[in-house]
Amino acid sequence: MTMNATPQVTAAVVIPCLNEEASIGDLVREVREAVENSGLLADPVVIRVVDNGSTDETANRAAEAGAQVIRETRRGYGRACLTGVLAGPDVDVIILMDGDRSDQPAELPLLLAPLLAGEADLVIGSRLLGSYEPGSLLPQQIFGNRVAAVFLRIVYGVRVTDIGPFRVMRRERLLALGMREMTYGWSIEMIARAAKGGLKVREVPVSYRKRAGGVSKVSGNLRASLKAGYRILLAIVRARRDSLPLPDDLREWQRGAPNA
Repeated sequence: MTMNATPQVTAAVVIPCLNEEASIGDLVREVREAVENSGLLADPVVIRVVDNGSTDETANRAAEAGAQVIRETRRGYGRACLTGVLAGPDVDVIILMDGDRSDQPAELPLLLAPLLAGEADLVIGSRLLGSYEPGSLLPQQIFGNRVAAVFLRIVYGVRVTDIGPFRVMRRERLLALGMREMTYGWSIEMIARAAKGGLKVREVPVSYRKRAGGVSKVSGNLRASLKAGYRILLAIVRARRDSLPLPDDLREWQRGAPNA
């Protein structure tokens, strides 16, 4: 199936943010331009910036650029992602990316094409298969990705090279995973649960930039990196043994999304 023949779908771009005032406005504008040029998505595509307790002008910059701002004061990367997924009306596809402008929105069609063609259920942008600017991925991040990839292959039989934040998945299938990890294990838990459920996981090469400003919440210091690594490995193990359909807090969120 060619990209031009692919039927259009509705989508929400979910961007979790914590103190990203230097980058979020330009990122939202880039996303809007990428959506307009993709030809794969139905208009309008909502851009949901989830402000996870910022103390700077992140929320104002995002709103000025045309994003819907959702405030989630309970800290946690996964919690912010899930809040963005559940907010607003239903859409066909969820697009996830970070708010530091490292991901390249112009490459969105590369991720959408295999999903919309039915060739994959979860598509992840791999920075290691593609390219990354010097300094954009620190040695501990590359090492951590490789360790996580090995664990995923051993435990779930799924082969990936990168646990990148830029990814797409149909909303109904994402919610059916029963995501439980509310911190930095969210991204790897999604892969683990998708593989456990027999879904098709695919990577596509993407390019990656140095963050546009601010400080990384994970790679910025050793303690945060070690804590994130622990949460990632915990998410792999828990997804293996967990048979609960949905956590209680997700049931609560399904009754009504946080106020924008």
